[in-house]
Amino acid sequence: MSEDRYWRRGEPFVWLTGLGLAICVVLIVVLVGVIAVKGVTLFQQREVVEVTRTDGNRLLGEIVDREVIPSIDLPEDQRDEPRYRIQMKVGNRDVRGGEDFLWLPESEIESRREPLDAIKLERIEYGDFYGWLDSVKEGERVLASGNDAWDRLHGLLERTREGIEAIRAVEDQIGEINHSIEQLRLQERRAAFHGEDVGFDEIQSQIGALEQEYERLRVQLDERVGSNRLWSATFVTADTGPKEMVVADIVRAIRPNAFGVWDHTTNALEQAWVFVAAEPRESNTEGGVFPAVFGTVMMVILMSLFVVPFGVIAAIYLREYAREGWLVRSVRIAVNNLAGIPSIVYGVFGLGFFIYILGGTIDQLFYPELLPTPTWGTGGILWASLTLALLTVPVVIVSTEEALAAVSREMREGSLALGATKIQTVVRVLLPCATPGILTGAILAMARGAGEVAPLMITGVVKLAPSLPIDGNFPFLHLDRQFMHLGFHIYDVGFQSPNVEAAKPMVFATALLLLLIVVGLNLAAIVMRNRLRRRYATSGT
Repeated sequence: MSEDRYWRRGEPFVWLTGLGLAICVVLIVVLVGVIAVKGVTLFQQREVVEVTRTDGNRLLGEIVDREVIPSIDLPEDQRDEPRYRIQMKVGNRDVRGGEDFLWLPESEIESRREPLDAIKLERIEYGDFYGWLDSVKEGERVLASGNDAWDRLHGLLERTREGIEAIRAVEDQIGEINHSIEQLRLQERRAAFHGEDVGFDEIQSQIGALEQEYERLRVQLDERVGSNRLWSATFVTADTGPKEMVVADIVRAIRPNAFGVWDHTTNALEQAWVFVAAEPRESNTEGGVFPAVFGTVMMVILMSLFVVPFGVIAAIYLREYAREGWLVRSVRIAVNNLAGIPSIVYGVFGLGFFIYILGGTIDQLFYPELLPTPTWGTGGILWASLTLALLTVPVVIVSTEEALAAVSREMREGSLALGATKIQTVVRVLLPCATPGILTGAILAMARGAGEVAPLMITGVVKLAPSLPIDGNFPFLHLDRQFMHLGFHIYDVGFQSPNVEAAKPMVFATALLLLLIVVGLNLAAIVMRNRLRRRYATSGT
């Protein structure tokens, strides 16, 4: 009897459910742990090792990995015991003429050492460089050599950074002038298209004045660029001879083998900040991901602004106003089915409806003078946000309906009995009590929308956006612009990068950052939801 009662109570299934939950939690923890460990390596600085091979050749770089050589790659007489090989990042692609990673069997290594004066350079192009500093020059005049060259190089790096900031300031002024000229020409073209008289001579005089200012700034820009590229440094490599490079092309110069604990800590924090706040370079495999972070957060915010009001209004109508019948049941079935449609289908719909039909119509009505160049009839952050709003609206509708259904009947009747109208009851009683449930739907919508990539690839996301959707030019918020996204950045760096080995740490670090952003957005919504839940504890949600 006791055994029959044990099975009838379903205790084995309870234990199986708990086991399944535990396995899922363990897998999630392991997955996040792997991403975190692999991602953090992007900010850690390894020692620079000089390796002397048995044939006398030398290599300088970082040891990235060590693994057992597959037995199939070894001669038959060497397969009895495991043999290892190391993967070195030797950089110097511009002088080596190939990949900056190589595998080296340990049997071919005669000696290793970690020279304190070995230098690692991060450059604007061609990736990292490893070598020793020989001298620093201004034009053909040697400014310093030997031990004095290191301090002089850092001083010149600071001066070139200041020069780069000055160059960017001039470039910003040139950009503003180009924008003003473009607006004037657009005004002239629009007036000609509509047959209006807006003073074409005056517009041409304004354009002429702006072009003169443009030429003046261009000359100033050329002078600053030239003066910022006067300094150069000569480095000695381990295997390819000396290499001279312009100091302005160097992003950072360090001696990793001379680092202490504090140096490693500050270096990791500095690299983490650069990763978050800087722009990408070298086909997105180096530098930062700030444009992608900005685009991701802005897209999620826009998507939430569209999906939450629409989903809540639809749920209120279905729950509080619509009469039960075949039509309402059909709508609910359709909403549930929408949640199971592949995301790429939403992307195709967004491309056809939002971009080609809606955007194309807007261009024909309001921007005919710009055609055939599209303004809204091409991918942009607005259309991508609307597409993801359609993708996630079923989640908001279902969660809002459940939250409204959980509000007790007594609260509805009490509000109506006190003389409140239907709309007052909904706005002042039902919605406040259902807000925790509504926020739950918003959290799920944000989590899914932030991680979607397929719909974005055909509705506005790009590999590298020339400018952010927000700038200082009116109307300041440009929803028609294309944008970068962390999810697409991961795909692009991981699967489209020409240098796969160099891209691995960037892929994991970007994935970790995307997880942190999603978790941060969700935590903010969860905290708000919990506060409202405690406030409206009588709602039963």
